[in-house]
Amino acid sequence: MKLAGEIRSSGVAATLVVHEHKRLGRGIELAVLAEEVKASDVGLEFLTGELKGSHDPCGIVLTVLTAMSGMECEYIRDRTLEGHESARRRGKTIGGASVTDESMLSMALHLREGKGMSLCDIAKRLVITSGAKKGQHPSPATVMRMLREHDERTAGALAT
Repeated sequence: MKLAGEIRSSGVAATLVVHEHKRLGRGIELAVLAEEVKASDVGLEFLTGELKGSHDPCGIVLTVLTAMSGMECEYIRDRTLEGHESARRRGKTIGGASVTDESMLSMALHLREGKGMSLCDIAKRLVITSGAKKGQHPSPATVMRMLREHDERTAGALAT
């Protein structure tokens, strides 16, 4: 965009050519780019997709495109969160393979309760025993999740 603006400022017509409108960006990123295109008086052309062809950057196309891409981001985010929630209800794990096991949980509980250690200190003492991360330490976030899930299971068992 910067190069197209420099070319245009020298008096030569310039056009920003994009493979497809989705390649321009989403949300705020696209809104900023739309303002830059308008301010630079640079043309806009899409090679493929629903908007194939040349467009006036000051016209409604970029405005509508910006609004639509923001809505698409929200739609993708909402569907992803719904999918995660649905998987949780079915008892499925979200994310990659679990790096924790019962012996790691037992050690983490001992370090938390017996020694009163922080999550970071506990994570430094634990070692992953299988999988691609074998021999590494779990992250403090993983330790926190493991302990929280244990506490929730324990509280649920006591409540029933």
